[in-house]
Amino acid sequence: MDRVLACSSSSSLAACHKVLEGPLLSSLSSTTTTGAAGPLTMYVIEDKGGAIALMLASLLFLGTWPAVLTLLERRGRLPQHTYLDYSITNLLAAVLIALTFGQLGDSKPGMPNFFTQLSQDNWPSVLFAMAGGVVLSVGNLSTQYAWAYVGLSVTEVISSSMVVVIGTTLNYFLDDRINRAEILFPGVACFLVAVILGSAVHASNAADNEEKLSGSSDAYKLRISETVEPSKEVLEKDAPKDLENGASETKHVAKAEAGTAEYLIELEERRSIKVFGSSTFIGLGIVFFSGVCFSLFSPAFNLATNDQWHTLKDGVPHLVVYTAFFYFSISCFVIGVGLNILFLYRPMAGVPKSSFKAYLNDWNSRQWALLAGLLCGFGNGFQFMGGQAAGYAAADAVQALPLVSTFWGILLFGEYRKSSRKTYILLGFMLFMFVAAVAVLMASSGHRSTK
Repeated sequence: MDRVLACSSSSSLAACHKVLEGPLLSSLSSTTTTGAAGPLTMYVIEDKGGAIALMLASLLFLGTWPAVLTLLERRGRLPQHTYLDYSITNLLAAVLIALTFGQLGDSKPGMPNFFTQLSQDNWPSVLFAMAGGVVLSVGNLSTQYAWAYVGLSVTEVISSSMVVVIGTTLNYFLDDRINRAEILFPGVACFLVAVILGSAVHASNAADNEEKLSGSSDAYKLRISETVEPSKEVLEKDAPKDLENGASETKHVAKAEAGTAEYLIELEERRSIKVFGSSTFIGLGIVFFSGVCFSLFSPAFNLATNDQWHTLKDGVPHLVVYTAFFYFSISCFVIGVGLNILFLYRPMAGVPKSSFKAYLNDWNSRQWALLAGLLCGFGNGFQFMGGQAAGYAAADAVQALPLVSTFWGILLFGEYRKSSRKTYILLGFMLFMFVAAVAVLMASSGHRSTK
């Protein structure tokens, strides 16, 4: 999940800092070239209104694509199939952005266009971008399983908060302590509180579900309490019966009311990742692992675009945001596709085995998985483009994406329906601390250290 807390400009870090001080409308220059159709403006975003619009679109896209993948998992589509489709269009979005915004206009010193940079000796920065893509892909893949164990809302809040707690701290030192610590780190502390509250929300909601299920039939209670692994028994009964032809015999029953024990039972029988009988710590462990991965991506992208460690040769320009985005998207694609092809034959979390042939034949809801990849890809691209003009404030604002995910989680999936008052109180405090943390970090973005 694709979060960058660094200035995404190809100019020097000092130039990026000046962007925050001057008027946004004149903060970044544009390169133009005149042709038969008139002047072509290069990819640089100059207008404050345009930057805000891009960031709002990014916020919507990055908060929505997890809900789409969660919906498919709850409908029983194998996560390996879904992620393979998602990876294709996620890379496609990066290629389209690089070939359009990254290629418009002529190159200028210090800011070459996309094709020009492909032939330059900038491999140290490329490797940083690709390393960021690796941890980003592993983080996204982990969250696909975490959504099933912990729920969409809590997963996004915890992982996004960890991005800020770890990633912002690393970027603070990478960027030579540009932000005022007395404003920045109270915001980080608020995110840390949100992480703790998120864990408490999940534990409280899990206890609520256990209480609901305690009143269900004896046969069902027996099924989830047997000593054999629960997912295997459910798997034999409810797994797709004709994987090679992409077909499924998922049974259709009357839809139960969200939040009831019947709803939870039907959901478990229908979904592809079986979670009943699993430990609470398994889900939280996956979430924290994904949060660490997301946190490492941000500093890696920072190093790729700003070269604070001076790994590039003299005279070689820094990677522009589109070139860095292209390289890390390639590594995301390679890791995501490679791991999920492996998971087809060696699945995790009680997911049934599949095959590459079965994946190719599985057209059930494929359009939604492809859409999720486009939403994520363009959401990341818009975030970086808006960050060119708005700097840290714009990049940090995207960390509010769990607010969108929580909305979809409650609206589409009935999360926290018929839960206890304790769960609702914890959920409210978690969201409050998250909003407060985003506000504080946005305020810190506009204040440079006076050291």
